[in-house]
Amino acid sequence: MTTSLLLSLLFSFVVLASAANFNQDIDVTWGDGRGKILENGNLLTLTLDKFSGSGFQSKNQYLFGKIDMNIKLVPGNSAGTVTTYYLRSEGSTWDEIDFEFLGNLSGDPYIVHTNVYTQGKGDKEQQFYLWFDPTKDFHTYSLLWNPQRIIFSVDGTPLREFKNLESMGVAFPKSQPMRVYSSLWNADDWATRGGLVKTDWSQAPFTAAYRNYKADACVWSSGKSSCSSTLPSQNSWLSQELDITSQQRLKWVQKNYMIYSYCTDTKRFPQGLPKECSVH
Repeated sequence: MTTSLLLSLLFSFVVLASAANFNQDIDVTWGDGRGKILENGNLLTLTLDKFSGSGFQSKNQYLFGKIDMNIKLVPGNSAGTVTTYYLRSEGSTWDEIDFEFLGNLSGDPYIVHTNVYTQGKGDKEQQFYLWFDPTKDFHTYSLLWNPQRIIFSVDGTPLREFKNLESMGVAFPKSQPMRVYSSLWNADDWATRGGLVKTDWSQAPFTAAYRNYKADACVWSSGKSSCSSTLPSQNSWLSQELDITSQQRLKWVQKNYMIYSYCTDTKRFPQGLPKECSVH
């Protein structure tokens, strides 16, 4: 390999991995002006009022990657609101990797809802509280997706790992490219205490803020992946797994902050828990 080609490949990777500019990398797709890109593309806000919420999506599609976003969630009485941040493919048999932040009454903690869909089927929910107030400042929410596993993390601390267990007959999202999406919307029919607590519109408008979107990922375009032309050793996330320290932190989170897992819900699965629950 020539030096010039090597430098070219390294440069293309650096560009791919650098923090994105919302003007260049994101489309605000709905909300009739309630989604705004500010500060020369360095800040994005989504707003919800009694008439509409708002949302955005990435311009690029990705097939595997590590997606980071700094988010500051709706402060105050956010009951009834849901802020989403997720990866999703297109079509009726879509794949999806979900963060959903369920609002709550002032002083009560947000619920972080996670799920994984394959071929249009989810039912893999785990829910957590956080060990900090996510409305006071920006925190980094990350989705790592490679052929072996999916890892949900907050500020570098893993909340959840979903492994590729196709050898056990468990479907895993690995063939459909996905975009990054986020939205802020009213879901007071179910979001807070199963719909018992409704949105207080006197508190509106509700606003969530975003910074430092980073897609260290394989861009999918015209049926091809950008990673086929980059140096495999540079894409360390493609084979990343939890080291011993991260495994311990994951156990700490799941012991102290997990409030629901489908893998312990025997009422929901009276015929037996899903296969992957014996490993996850």
